[in-house]
Amino acid sequence: MNRTITFLLNDDLVTLEAAPGRTVLAWLRETRELTGTKEGCAEGECGACAVLLGESVDGTMTYRAVPACLLPLGELAGRHLLTVEGVNPASGLTPVQRALVDQGAPQCGFCFPGIVLSLTGFFLSSPHLSVSDAVLSLDGNICRCTGYASILRAITSLCEEYGPQLDRHRPRSEQLVEWGVLPAGVAGAPDQLADILVDDHVGTTLIGGGTDLIVQHGTELPRADLAFVSRRADLRGIRLGDDALVLGGGTTIEELRTSSEANSLVPSFSIMAERFASTLVRHRATVAGNLVNASPIGDLSVLLLALGAELELVVDRTERRLPLSEFYLGYKELALVDREVVRAVRVSIEVGGQEVSFEKVSQRRALDIASVNGAACLRIENGRFAAARLAVGGVAPIPLLLQATADALTGMEVGPHAVLAAADVMDSEIAPIDDVRGTAVYKRLLARRILFAHVLKLAPEYVRFEELV
Repeated sequence: MNRTITFLLNDDLVTLEAAPGRTVLAWLRETRELTGTKEGCAEGECGACAVLLGESVDGTMTYRAVPACLLPLGELAGRHLLTVEGVNPASGLTPVQRALVDQGAPQCGFCFPGIVLSLTGFFLSSPHLSVSDAVLSLDGNICRCTGYASILRAITSLCEEYGPQLDRHRPRSEQLVEWGVLPAGVAGAPDQLADILVDDHVGTTLIGGGTDLIVQHGTELPRADLAFVSRRADLRGIRLGDDALVLGGGTTIEELRTSSEANSLVPSFSIMAERFASTLVRHRATVAGNLVNASPIGDLSVLLLALGAELELVVDRTERRLPLSEFYLGYKELALVDREVVRAVRVSIEVGGQEVSFEKVSQRRALDIASVNGAACLRIENGRFAAARLAVGGVAPIPLLLQATADALTGMEVGPHAVLAAADVMDSEIAPIDDVRGTAVYKRLLARRILFAHVLKLAPEYVRFEELV
C-alpha cells in the first residue's frame, strides 16, 4: 500500500509514492542508486548500512545513527536522512574520513561508509567527545579486514584534536559545520522540514522501531498497512514522578541508557542497555517493542520483571494497567486485546531503595542474544533478605518471574545456605531446552551461576564465591 512520503535526503527535498514498509536501504541502493550505503547482513548487525536520521524538535535538529536495513521508508516522513554521500564534501575528505585514512584504517572499504556515519553520529551526540563514547558509538560496526587498532588510533586522534575545542554552550551542529564534519546545508534543515505535512494515516499493522519485525517479516511489510507507533509523541519520554518512574513505550533503548532520571533510580538500566544489541540498533529499538516481541530472553523484559514493573495499556479511549508478570501467557502469547498499545511502563519509586543486579551470558559481549540472562531486586535488612524479586530468561517459553525462588529467599539470613537452597528451588522452577544457544544442562548451570552472581554483587560482605561452588 503506497503512501506519499516527503523528506529531506542530504540536501534534496524528496517526495515519493512508495510502500512505507520498504527499507530505506533497498530504496537508496535500488531506486535512488546511492550505493555508498552498503548492504552487509541486512539484519542490523554489521553497521555497513549506517545512515543519520534527523528530526526537528522545537526548531533544533537531533540526529541518530541508525541501520538503513531496519529503517522503513515511512519513518522518513518530515525528517532528514543523511547518507555518506551527503556528509562528504564536494572536494577532499571530512575530518572523520581524513583521520581514518591517515591512520591506514580503510582496507576493502565495504564497512567504512557505516563507520564514517557512526563516528559522525558520535560527534553529534557525545557530551565531551570522549574516546570511550567514540568506541561505544562503533559497537555495531564490524570490520573484517583490520585488527581495529588503526580505527582506534583514528578515534583517539579525533578526540584529542576536537574535544578541547568543543563549546558545549553553542549548537553542536553549528560547530560541526565549522569543522567540516557536517555539510553547510545541515543548518537549513529545520526550515526545509518546517512546512512538510506528514500523512497521519493510521494503519492496521503496528510497528515501533522495527528491529525485530523487519528481520522476521521484512518481505511482508511492503504490502502491509503500517501504523508507525514510534512516531507518536504520547508514547515517548522518561519522567520520574512522586510514585513511579514512567518509561514511554516508544522510548528507545539508547534513550533509556543515557537517561539521568532512569539511571538515578536504577543504575542497572545503563548496564543492561550496553549489553543490548548495538548503538545503531538501540537508536531504533523501543521499550515496548522489546516487551511485545515476547522473546523468552528479552533483556529489558527480564530486568523489568525483577523490578515489578506495571504496564499502561491503551486502545482507542480505553486504558488499563497490568502487571508485567501477567503479560506473558505463553510462548509469543500476550495479554493484549486487538490494537492495544503499551503506552508506558511504570517502575515503583520504592525500587530505588533496593539493590538491583542484571547479568547476561552470551557468546559475544555486544551484539548477541543471551544464552541465559537474569535480574534480581533485593532488599537486605539486618542481615536477612527482607524482600526479593528474581527473573530469568532463556530457561522457559517466556521471560520467567521466579516467584518460588524469591519466596525461598525472603526472610532467610543472608548467606551461602539460603542462596544454595534457593538455587535448588530455581532448578525445579525453570524448564530450559536444548537449542543453538546451549543445552538444557548448560542453561541450568548458567541460571544457577547468575543467581550466585546477583548475591555476590549485591551482598559481598555476607557470601564468598568459594562457599557457593
